[in-house]
Amino acid sequence: MYKQIQHDERDKLVTEHVVLVKRIAHHIGNRLPSNIQIDDLIQSGMIGLLEASKNYDPSQGASFETYAGIRIRGAILDEIRGTDWTPRSVTRKIRDVSRAVHEVENILGRDSTNSEVAEHMGLSVDEYHTILKDSMTARLFSLEQVEDEHGISGQSKVTEPHKKLEESDFKQALASEIQKLPEKEQLMMSLYYNDELNLKEIGAVLNVSESRVSQIHGQALIRLRSRLQSWVG
Repeated sequence: MYKQIQHDERDKLVTEHVVLVKRIAHHIGNRLPSNIQIDDLIQSGMIGLLEASKNYDPSQGASFETYAGIRIRGAILDEIRGTDWTPRSVTRKIRDVSRAVHEVENILGRDSTNSEVAEHMGLSVDEYHTILKDSMTARLFSLEQVEDEHGISGQSKVTEPHKKLEESDFKQALASEIQKLPEKEQLMMSLYYNDELNLKEIGAVLNVSESRVSQIHGQALIRLRSRLQSWVG
């Protein structure tokens, strides 16, 4: 067993990383409906930070910020998962779109367009775009949730060797499918999840409106789910 860091040192780590909790909470909160309170996410994130300060093992090599970031995000996602705010009708429509994307791309042998999927479903393009917009706020379709459906996001409690191998395989499959997305969708995903830009900032980079960014994001997530059906069901 490693020697736990002293109480005073833990308090200092917590104080120095409160801003990290706020940053992660706001980043996650920016993609959630307005009824989700940022203060609630910050409170959950603080619990994650406190747990990180108690369990951090410096001998493992990871910096405290990296370790704490994982625990903070996991605690916040646990809070979100405890609140089922996605209407069932929205969930059903998004699943229908995911299946439609899968069917159209199997037929065409290439990336589908919005109009092609809309036509396949008997929807207008505007109706299809509304579903894409809804997918931005549906917990079913955050990238974290796609991962969590396979049990790998947040604070995983899986310890069995075969489960760890399965998780590794899924992460590789997810990374591979992201690389196969259309160029604009790839860039949007990188700006949103890696660079943590908000929709307005991404719109400025891509020279499109926030509404269009929302559509691109929704389409990318639906496309990923349709291509990872064997993993997430």
